[in-house]
Amino acid sequence: MNLFSKLQQRQAEGRPLRVGLIGAGKFAAMYLAQIPKTPGVHLAGIADLAPAGARANLERVGWKAEQFGAASLDAALAKGNTHLGDDWEALVAHPKIDIIVECTGNPPAAVEHCLAAFAHGKHVVNVTVEADAFCGPLLAQKAQAAGVVYSLAYGDQPALICELVDWARAAGFPVVAAGRGHKWLPHFSESTPDTVWDNWGLTPEQAKTGGLNPKMFNSFLDGSKPSIESTAVCNATGLVAPPDGLTYPPASVEDIPFVCRPIAEGGVLHQKGQVEVISSLEKDGRIIPYDIRMGVFVVFEGYTEYIRNCFKEYMVRTDPSGRYACLYKRWHLIGLELGISVAAVGLRGESTGAAPCFNAAVIATAKRDLKPGEILDGEGGYTVWGKLFQAGKSLAYGGLPLGLAHQVKLTRVVKKGQSLAWADVAMDESLPAYKVRREMEALFARPGQRVAA
Repeated sequence: MNLFSKLQQRQAEGRPLRVGLIGAGKFAAMYLAQIPKTPGVHLAGIADLAPAGARANLERVGWKAEQFGAASLDAALAKGNTHLGDDWEALVAHPKIDIIVECTGNPPAAVEHCLAAFAHGKHVVNVTVEADAFCGPLLAQKAQAAGVVYSLAYGDQPALICELVDWARAAGFPVVAAGRGHKWLPHFSESTPDTVWDNWGLTPEQAKTGGLNPKMFNSFLDGSKPSIESTAVCNATGLVAPPDGLTYPPASVEDIPFVCRPIAEGGVLHQKGQVEVISSLEKDGRIIPYDIRMGVFVVFEGYTEYIRNCFKEYMVRTDPSGRYACLYKRWHLIGLELGISVAAVGLRGESTGAAPCFNAAVIATAKRDLKPGEILDGEGGYTVWGKLFQAGKSLAYGGLPLGLAHQVKLTRVVKKGQSLAWADVAMDESLPAYKVRREMEALFARPGQRVAA
């Protein structure tokens, strides 16, 4: 509750949190827009493979050339401005950087950046949730072994869901369900970058004006991103995945407690303590009023008559039994909220979400019939989408994580709707991300195995 005052104190003492940013795309640009108004934080360096693009983003959000004109990291640290370059290794290795914000959106690269940061004693805020989805539990363990903090990024929905789950549990409420909203119809799983804007609700001209990436936005629409984020939530909170993937039940905000309760009580949950994603569309495509498309929620239980009476007295919206209630945020502000993670990690040594267990995975699943020799194009592309699996089912199946299904050659026929396995592709086994994933699978092959607290 006092992060701002602590940041002000660090500013007054001349001891700002010294931050290095890897990747300066859309999410990062939103964070960059907030930094000038955030006391106690010094963005010392930005590393991006395309410095010209990063410079354009800095100018777009209002930065002046002199603010990011430092010739070196040492100069930036001395003068209080920012160095912009393309050398992420120098940024991670600099002894005066406290926190690395990984913001590339490239899962294999993100894993490499995180591991290098740990090796150099840096805390990490990992915006690239795709990397967390396929090896977050092991990243959390390696950070702990290095004596640093690893964290999901506040502003992105997984960290906000983790916060709501933590609120419910810390207040003494059993968590029945938690998740996020989404615009969903079943055929969206077949969406490609060519069809995304019609399904999303934008014209190609509007998307071009906004500089929107069709592949990235398609990863939201086709169900990949909801599965990725649900995986991160399961592994960070201990909640479980549905047995056959997300079901996207339609509901308004007020109806979430009706829907997210056990099947035996009229809901959709196979068990209490499950993740789910709520659709903002009825099954016939009609828009649901007062939806949670851009928001997050937790359903919690009034497990005694006294608590249920309190719900009534304070006019809490519940299901008909009076047992299940919902707390929610209808919006998330992406990178505009990222500073919460930076402050929590740097000032309190606390993450805003990290995985202590391996409960779920997101597995590449064919959008169409695929042939041997085809090259998979990963999240949001033309070949595969991501399906949420329970971890044990994924291990038994040998499922191919979506985060590693990019620029990989298919070796066998895969039918539309079939989830891919390691045996279906020719994987580059020298990739650090591949090694980390396989190490994690071996570590967590025993049911219930958890990262040490």
